[in-house]
Amino acid sequence: MEKDLNKQLELIRRGSVEIIQLDELKKKLERAVKTNKPLVIKAGFDPTAPDIHLGHTVLLRKMRHFQDLGHKVVFLIGDHTAMIGDPSGVSKTRPRLTKEEVRDNAETYQRQISRILDAKKLEVRFNSEWLGKMDIAAIAELMSRYSVIRLLERDDFFNRYKEGKPISMLEFLYPLLQGYDSVALQADVELGGTDQKFNLLVGRDIQGVYGQEEQIVVTMPLLEGLDGVNKMSKSLGNYVGINESAKDQFGKLMSISDELMYKYYELLTDEDVAKIKADVAGGKVHPKDAKVRLAKNIVAQYHGEEEAEKQAQEFDRAFKDKGFPSDIPLTEINADGENKPLIEVVVHIIMMLPSRSEFKRKTQENAVEVNGSKVSDMGIMLEVGKEYQIRVGKKFARVVLK
Repeated sequence: MEKDLNKQLELIRRGSVEIIQLDELKKKLERAVKTNKPLVIKAGFDPTAPDIHLGHTVLLRKMRHFQDLGHKVVFLIGDHTAMIGDPSGVSKTRPRLTKEEVRDNAETYQRQISRILDAKKLEVRFNSEWLGKMDIAAIAELMSRYSVIRLLERDDFFNRYKEGKPISMLEFLYPLLQGYDSVALQADVELGGTDQKFNLLVGRDIQGVYGQEEQIVVTMPLLEGLDGVNKMSKSLGNYVGINESAKDQFGKLMSISDELMYKYYELLTDEDVAKIKADVAGGKVHPKDAKVRLAKNIVAQYHGEEEAEKQAQEFDRAFKDKGFPSDIPLTEINADGENKPLIEVVVHIIMMLPSRSEFKRKTQENAVEVNGSKVSDMGIMLEVGKEYQIRVGKKFARVVLK
């Protein structure tokens, strides 16, 4: 275990939004060093989708930091809570899942997280181990230990209550079950995104009423996707998956804005962000070169240094020589023998852009090309049987309509 308390705190703080409570964390760390007993670090994941993207890795990287410091990290798969689904019934990202879907997604998660976390030092748990055994008496006991007034402090609950909109009892139960996970694991620290802050704090409260020392809450920022606006999400098409090809990862990362680049540096790499910012601001490093360095860093994490360098060279060749990359695979589109608008192909079929408005913006910026010619007509049609080379900003595609 790392003995230097200041080094521990520096690494824990990196990229985090809030630590509740910092003084309590210092005491826990001091005790851990003195007794040589690692802290129990918990982070929960509902296996609602089989693929992990860079947005998920913000939390995973913080878990790795705790591993590197010598603490016990628990990757908690919320298989039981995932089968409840999103109680509000309005979330598209948290659907109700079957047992089979939960099992399959959980297995995929375990394979993928080993690319970021040290699997030999990781403890993987499923909350069905304890939640699945709770009978109605145990659930009633849990509910009796928390007040409706406290639950109404959550913004969405409070706003809906004021507006007279219904709130189901299942919605109230969900954060209590998540909080009970911390009791079952006797967590010292729980990690989560800023959108999970209320539930993480419920975990602190639940531990207290069950006679345990309350966990420290460390919140991490939500990573914006490639559009620079919305939280990275597969459903929005603005994500970079860790299982994607090196070429796709590199191309997507080169499409982000210069401003967003620094946040990616801070949350997805161990680089000195302040120095990179200073070098760019001072003219020592061009923003494009800084972005190439970022893309190489991230691609190397999942595909190795050699592949990252190869993609950097290919990307550089394509833009310096104005050439179209030679290894873009041909995508055959089943168009039922009918011509299709370019915008439909780009946005809805091959999903090079997340929305029609983004296509319009890219067109106005002269960032859309078809077969080497810039597109100015929003209504351009692609004909059946012809092959097209499409460039949108720094993304490429080869398509043919059938």
